[in-house]
Amino acid sequence: MASKEMYALGSQPSVIRDLFAYGQAQAAVVGKENVFDFSIGNPTVPAPACVKDAIEEILETRESAAIHGYTSAAGDPAVRQGLADFMNKNYDAQVKADNFYMTCGAAASLTISLKALVESTEDEVILIAPFFPEYTVFIENAKAKAVVLPPDTEHFQISFDELEKAITPHTRAIIINSPNNPSGVVYSAETYEKLAALLTKKSAEIGHAIYIISDEPYRDIIYDGLPILYVPKFYEDTIICYSYSKSLSLPGERIGYILVPDCAADAKEIYTAVCGAGRAMGFVCAPHLFQDVVLKCLGQTSDMNVYDENRKLLYNGLKKLGYECVYPSGAFYLFVKSPEADAKAFSDKAKKLNLLIVPADSFGCPGYVRVSYCVDPEMIKRSFAAFEKLMAEYK
Repeated sequence: MASKEMYALGSQPSVIRDLFAYGQAQAAVVGKENVFDFSIGNPTVPAPACVKDAIEEILETRESAAIHGYTSAAGDPAVRQGLADFMNKNYDAQVKADNFYMTCGAAASLTISLKALVESTEDEVILIAPFFPEYTVFIENAKAKAVVLPPDTEHFQISFDELEKAITPHTRAIIINSPNNPSGVVYSAETYEKLAALLTKKSAEIGHAIYIISDEPYRDIIYDGLPILYVPKFYEDTIICYSYSKSLSLPGERIGYILVPDCAADAKEIYTAVCGAGRAMGFVCAPHLFQDVVLKCLGQTSDMNVYDENRKLLYNGLKKLGYECVYPSGAFYLFVKSPEADAKAFSDKAKKLNLLIVPADSFGCPGYVRVSYCVDPEMIKRSFAAFEKLMAEYK
């Protein structure tokens, strides 16, 4: 017999994956150029040249065992030292190699971090809607309880009155995600300052640290000259989960890290628990070749100008057609208010036009859809006729 819990999880359909699969099948019927697939956040901008250069140099200059062999469980020491040097130079992070744990991308970083922090089934982890739906899966896997904070649909920052009410003695952590998937909103310094003040106060009241888990796969995809903010500068009890999937266009290579800075409460204990959680779940020795690749590509990114142009094209185009859109300052998603209360019904009507957009109910924000614009700009242009026809159904 299979685990009933895991069977239920494995048989649950993913709206995003279902739409993506439908688009692939439909392209074979009507032609790829007639399917407008905005469903999945799969980077279309090529990886920067440094990735190819790094791979070629590594393959040409090192022996096979040195390329493909195991690193230490936490990652290659030289790679972790390089990360520390980079973060210290760019963010004055004051971290060391031993603060980093290399992982198979952000999903592994989050599951390991939660497993390291959660102590009992009574522990709670707060999510701020809208949020990436897999967070709830990761929290349940850690045997904790997800507490969902209602969305601030005016500014898409944080509703602090609601957050204060949500914090209890069982609150272990809060997951934040900026730039945000699905809204594209970037948290301001003011938001971080208010969050730090509230968490500091509540931690003192309940007698233990409330940790921020800062999920940062979109950290480098930010527009309008906004600064990249280092969260531990605002709140010391922060664990950072990072992935190179988006910044270097390497989603299939599964490479990222966890950073537990020394300023965090019980940092050494937490880091050791991270190592233990990685061991327990089999997340040790992240892909060796791509540990070395990211070391050689520190500070580099794919061409973010492409996403920026797509952002402007889609946002301005949909606004002209009468859609209400949340202004995105980061990531590569546009959050659009459904013209009817049922975003699933709206998405289904779009689907009939081969326009694939994701209803945001599973993101904790009913009444909205997510439109992923990490796509070919020509597809965006072709899609406007379908968007116009869709809006006409509501006029």
